[in-house]
Amino acid sequence: MWPFRLFLLLLLLAPLATAQQGVWRFAVSGDSRNCGDVVMPTIAQHVLADQALFYWHLGDFRAIYMIDEDYAQTHQRTESGAAPMLQDYLPHAWDDFIENQLTPFGDTQVFLSLGNHENIAPKDHNQVIAQFADWFNSLPIRSQRLTDDSSDHMVKGYYHWLVAGIDFINLDNSQDQFDPPQMTWLQNLLNRDENDFSVRAIVLGMHEALPDSISADHSMNQFPAGVTSGRTAADWLVQFKQRSHKAVYILASHSHFYMEGIFNTPEWHARGEVPPGWIVGTAGAIRYKLPPAAKDAIESRPYVYGYMLATVDPSQPDPIKFEFHQLSESDVPTDVVSRYSPTLVHNCWANNAER
Repeated sequence: MWPFRLFLLLLLLAPLATAQQGVWRFAVSGDSRNCGDVVMPTIAQHVLADQALFYWHLGDFRAIYMIDEDYAQTHQRTESGAAPMLQDYLPHAWDDFIENQLTPFGDTQVFLSLGNHENIAPKDHNQVIAQFADWFNSLPIRSQRLTDDSSDHMVKGYYHWLVAGIDFINLDNSQDQFDPPQMTWLQNLLNRDENDFSVRAIVLGMHEALPDSISADHSMNQFPAGVTSGRTAADWLVQFKQRSHKAVYILASHSHFYMEGIFNTPEWHARGEVPPGWIVGTAGAIRYKLPPAAKDAIESRPYVYGYMLATVDPSQPDPIKFEFHQLSESDVPTDVVSRYSPTLVHNCWANNAER
């Protein structure tokens, strides 16, 4: 019975799993609180035009500790015109994210990572998994999980899925660490990918960057358990690369800027491998200044919105090339401008920034 059920799942999964044999694309960014209801539909419009196979959101959907500026604009209290109260916002914040930030992607598959703002009280980890179960237990994820272990029916914040020889690994450090079950799962997965000749590269996505990056002051470095689990994971990735000679790419957000080459630091050079790494926290959150060591990055851009478009060429030994697509105020769809007002849209571009 189970082989037939698996066959049906894989048949349904075919559009994603059998990405065209030639060049194909996917898109990624994260941190869409504050102005995400304005920026994310703009990203979606471009991702659809790019014909990306999927979009990967690296976490922090809504602010939670405060009312997002875009939400406040469209939920003013009618009797006074004042901003909504926090107690009015909290029950609807994630529904707002789904309606205004995920729905614009239409039929394009969206994968989600969990950010630290998904765990701000009164929200918690179990609540966010339940709220977004349609995404964390979507067909590609569920099918891959059951292919790996037919008895594993638990929906989790960490998972992976395979497309055309690329293993996409979504990690969960939203609680500032990789917990022990996730570490066991990751180690087993890396061992399996190392010995699987059909896997040509791995792409890891997470919210907080691994320790010892250029953005270390706003990463897993901030927490003792994050340092311990993150450095262990980093060592495993170096070992994976050295033994398998397969490409490794590491994506994160959390810091609200764009940066390429985030692991060009003494700590990573001491490991003997410096994997390609990016921070792309550019989907609507209040934008941050660059850290002092940004000069060591390949490229860095503060105060920008946008996304990375990845082009996959399976014929190449280094099969994925990433390019940052910066968005401008004029890119915002007209219906979004009408809903949120030209004033708010302009403020998102002109004033939503740390100075």
